[in-house]
Amino acid sequence: MEKIGIVMNGVTGRMGTNQHLERSIAAIRRQGGVQLRDGRRVVPDPVLLGRNPEKLEALARKYDVERWSMSLDACLSDPRNAIYFDAQATPLRAAAVRSALAAGKHVYCEKPLAGGLEEAMELARMATAAGVKHGIVQDKLFLPGIMKLKQVIQSGFLGRILAVRGEFGYWVFEGDLEPAQRPSWNYRKEDGGGIVLDMFPHWQYLLENLFGPVTALSCLATTHIPRRVNEAGEPYAATADDAAYATFQIEDGAIVQMNSSWCTRVHRDELLMLQVDGDQGSAVAGLRECEVQHRATTPRALWNPDIPDPNTYLAEWQKVPANESFDNAFKVQWEMFLRHVLEDAPFPHDFFQAVRGIQVVDAGVRSSLERKWQDVPPLTIHF
Repeated sequence: MEKIGIVMNGVTGRMGTNQHLERSIAAIRRQGGVQLRDGRRVVPDPVLLGRNPEKLEALARKYDVERWSMSLDACLSDPRNAIYFDAQATPLRAAAVRSALAAGKHVYCEKPLAGGLEEAMELARMATAAGVKHGIVQDKLFLPGIMKLKQVIQSGFLGRILAVRGEFGYWVFEGDLEPAQRPSWNYRKEDGGGIVLDMFPHWQYLLENLFGPVTALSCLATTHIPRRVNEAGEPYAATADDAAYATFQIEDGAIVQMNSSWCTRVHRDELLMLQVDGDQGSAVAGLRECEVQHRATTPRALWNPDIPDPNTYLAEWQKVPANESFDNAFKVQWEMFLRHVLEDAPFPHDFFQAVRGIQVVDAGVRSSLERKWQDVPPLTIHF
């Protein structure tokens, strides 16, 4: 059984610990690694990198990891480490990724790749010139509900897709009555926070993988909660957008309305819900479930608020069965990237996809500032 060294930077954060260390790398180690086509099994050998030695030591002990470090240079100079992974706060990512590329490491990182379009394109050019494997996390493509929805679309059940309505979000506590579920830097623009930068990369890859290229968008981003309380119990000014209301136009003419908010109380089955309406049928998908209704079984809706509505609308949809088992979405993509590095297996979620996500972010920010629609042309990176 072989090992592959992975530098895991920012692993003490919420996403780094929960999704990437516990549910991905530790889970892959527990199952005995990743099996390759030639029969070899390769086990991740992580080194936990961060700035807090107490947290790093505690995580290493909990997940039976032998190595941890506070030195990026030491980790990158160690020939045992073939992959650099980054889950730091967004403003810290680009500099560390540059160092990893200069050291000849394969690089896999959380989105967004960078805080701006030019910087993201620079990193994509560097990765190409370095000749290394590079990838960006696009976890939502591997969620059970989204995979079921894609199967429904590919089957032709929906016919021509007309429109999509998406709702994402939940109430992030301000930090006074209840501790906030997200770190305070997420709500400071100067520290790389904001829901457009955080969520629009997700919407880019979801929309373009499910429905087709985004050609234009309109966005209104706002800060609903201007004052929050940080981890130390101190109030601070929330300078980043905490909600965004956007409309995307898809190349074939479909229209997507997408609401993203950390200031909404949930009254839906899942935190992310997409309703897709086609001329032959409709589908409603969440993180885990997907339901459909065909043209032939669509009930007649009658508008008459003077009497109780006789339709039980929610009961008239059919659940898409889970005909396969679904693993954790982050773990699935980690295994794909490891196979990409180890045996050159296909991996389309590269830095160019990451740049495309930032391109959509950039258009959303400009649309909100200028109060007008923005075109989103095909991505062009000059080398």
